Amino acid sequence: MAGRVTLFDPSTSFHQGPNTEGLQSTLLPKPQRFIPLKEQREFEASAQAHSQFNRCLSKLRALRLSDSSSSLRTELNLLFDQLISENHCSNSHEDVNSQVVCEILLQASHLVPLNQEHLTIKLCQLIHQLLNQLQIIVDEHTLDVLVSYCLRALHSCSSWTHPEVLLALSSLVYGNGSKCQKHLSDLLGASGFLVSFGDPAQPDIELRRSALHCIANLCLSIPGQPYLEEPYKGICYGLILKTLQSPKPPDVEDIVFCTLLQSALKGMQYFLNCGKWKAVTYQDLGTLLAVLKVLYPAPLPQYETIPSPKPEPSQDSTPQKKSAGSQQNKKRKSRGKGKKVGAEGCGEDFNVGGADECSQPHGPQSTSETSKQTITSWKRGSSDSEFSDLEGGVQSKLRLYQARVRQSALQSFLAVVKSVEKRILYGYWSSFIPDAPGIGSPPSLTLLTIALKDPSPKVRAGSLQVMSALLEGSRQFLSTAEDTGAPRQAFTPFSASLAASVREMHRCLLLTLLAETSCQTLTQVLKCLAHLVANVPYNRLRPGLLSPLWKQIRPYVRHRDVTVRVSSLTLFGALVSAQAPLPEVHLLLQQPVSQSNLGTPGICTPQEASQSWRSPGPGIKTPPNAPQTWRRTACRGEETPEGVSEGPCWLLQLCMSLVTQPREETHSDSDAGGSSSALLEPSPVRLEALQVLAHLVKGYFSLAQTSLLELGQVSASCLTEQDPSIQLHGTKLLEELGTGIIQQYRPDANSTQSSNRVPVSQVVHFWSEILAGPLISALQNEQHATLQTSACDTLSSILPQAFSQLPGKNQVLCITILLGLTYSENALVKAASVRALGVYILFPCLRESDAGLSPEHATLLLLIAPLPPDRFMSL
Repeated sequence: MAGRVTLFDPSTSFHQGPNTEGLQSTLLPKPQRFIPLKEQREFEASAQAHSQFNRCLSKLRALRLSDSSSSLRTELNLLFDQLISENHCSNSHEDVNSQVVCEILLQASHLVPLNQEHLTIKLCQLIHQLLNQLQIIVDEHTLDVLVSYCLRALHSCSSWTHPEVLLALSSLVYGNGSKCQKHLSDLLGASGFLVSFGDPAQPDIELRRSALHCIANLCLSIPGQPYLEEPYKGICYGLILKTLQSPKPPDVEDIVFCTLLQSALKGMQYFLNCGKWKAVTYQDLGTLLAVLKVLYPAPLPQYETIPSPKPEPSQDSTPQKKSAGSQQNKKRKSRGKGKKVGAEGCGEDFNVGGADECSQPHGPQSTSETSKQTITSWKRGSSDSEFSDLEGGVQSKLRLYQARVRQSALQSFLAVVKSVEKRILYGYWSSFIPDAPGIGSPPSLTLLTIALKDPSPKVRAGSLQVMSALLEGSRQFLSTAEDTGAPRQAFTPFSASLAASVREMHRCLLLTLLAETSCQTLTQVLKCLAHLVANVPYNRLRPGLLSPLWKQIRPYVRHRDVTVRVSSLTLFGALVSAQAPLPEVHLLLQQPVSQSNLGTPGICTPQEASQSWRSPGPGIKTPPNAPQTWRRTACRGEETPEGVSEGPCWLLQLCMSLVTQPREETHSDSDAGGSSSALLEPSPVRLEALQVLAHLVKGYFSLAQTSLLELGQVSASCLTEQDPSIQLHGTKLLEELGTGIIQQYRPDANSTQSSNRVPVSQVVHFWSEILAGPLISALQNEQHATLQTSACDTLSSILPQAFSQLPGKNQVLCITILLGLTYSENALVKAASVRALGVYILFPCLRESDAGLSPEHATLLLLIAPLPPDRFMSL
């Protein structure tokens, strides 16, 4: 028996007896699912958090008010301390039941009498911590009970408890302002707590801050819920505005006052986000903009809005002024050379005037003057020269809080731009956008000044976001800008002033582009430039605005950050689609780019000189026999070699390489969520490159037609991919190519287009290759109706002369597929197929023959035939 081995056949069946189950479990143990250690620990921590809340709730339920006061107080203290000491922001508390939390707070409020002020404070701290960290919005019953408890506490408890009670109240009313109707009279009435505590005359600054925080949360509205009603909405607005206009009390620290301003600005954002701006008596747009303009550079000493009385010059101040002036001169020289401007430029000493300009179009002048005097009275005391080096930590903290105030002010300004109609805001355009550089005088306080001078990248990004919001949809307003005529000496027309403002925006944003080092802020600079380019009427302005910008944005296509690369391509798309075709852009597209030029100051920015990670794409090379003699072209600031013939468009070659060619490095700093293939560019970059190609083909087809077959291959490769977005943009590119060919063959085409037509034979070859490729599969892809619609539009863009020369099977294939799509259940696909058939019926070759169609299909074409072409486009 020893050493004998018995082998079991897997197909052997065992008799199902009473012990068979145990035998099977012995022979074939069930495999357990593998759980990673991290996931297992998170699961255990979540279960522990749930059990802790349930234990606390059970203990609270077991307590009674009839118990001994000392023992009840001890038990409550222990429970509250245990819950307050926990960090409820961790992942283990994400799935905590909100009903259990509400029941704990309700039970605790029944057990804590108001005469026990220390327990009341702990309960308020617990309410604030649990609701904030767990991000819970309480139900109406819990809201009513706990708000009533807090109001009673404000009535009966000592004044030292009021800030904590107000913080708990702010957490309760967060997003529940419309549900507090029965308590609003006690909070915001004539003698309400928040009105008295939030008044600028309130000496307790911490109590004011807590009251304003509560007012801000009352103004917040959750989507789908009603807003705070009148007259309480106007009361909140008035308290917030008074706070922003009030001066800093002399006995209050700057950091504390910064937190007060932050709470007020947060409330203003919530108020403005409640809906569109309404011209009511208590809402004056000029006053609000004047206050924000004074606040958003605060409290940097170089942004002072009113000059203070000049003190007697001391021995220490003289060399400081000289050094500041010498540094300013050096920086101006370096900017003239096109080199990087560092953030240390924020330390320049300049006085900014013009804060009162904001109130001139609308609003009382006295309000603006009052706000300037009150706000700047505390800013002047925050100069770094008044502190020693030993207080550097305190000053760093103060600068951080001051930057948050400026950022909040800009966010409020952004909320104003989004809530107020643009035609009203354009009346304040000159208050925030300069129309001339400050040569020989201090620069005016504008959004561009902040983008150039502020030391905080978040504040700089905030000013650029506001500027982008102002520029978005401003094409009609900027369309009046013009400076092509001779300048007038007697007066300056509005069109010339607006044109000067446009030129100043180009100049300052280009300086910002050169100086910026933060990737997030750099993205905002590029987006702002894209909005500017998309709305400026360059055909009414003197040429030369786009050439310097074109040079500087080239290297950002090779930036390590994906968002920067996408934003730079978006800007290129705006450039090639702005009033296309522009002569200046046409010349820029024709110019060759050499690798040696990418290292010059005009071509490569300092940020990219050390971290350029992608070599120039195919086609971006200098011809080997290009002469070295340069001539000045019609557009200022741009040079091109004499005798260089028109070659492949470098931007077109670059975008095609971004779409199809693998990148040289396998990863970059921020390629998360990119393309499915690790060798290609991320999907956002490829999509943006395809859009640039479509804009380029649409506006400058004469430059793109030399690469017609290559562009067709790019579109075909996009249609073979799995990403529906890539496929859709591939069909869009095909449609633009077909439309560009058709425009060349129109009878009303100009002589240049007629002489440079793509030969019909080449068009036939192009569409033969396309129809033999994956376009037919896209037409039959019922899972993506948008792709089918775009593919139908692509088929309708075939040149009639080329369609007649296509093989008969291709003609029948196009018509058969389109006729089949007329039975689609999707209305958009059905309309697109009928539009394409309406285009086909106008082809002479189909009018003469039915192309082997069935009788019913031929009848359908005959029914469509009498309709005019404009009817097809409206289907």
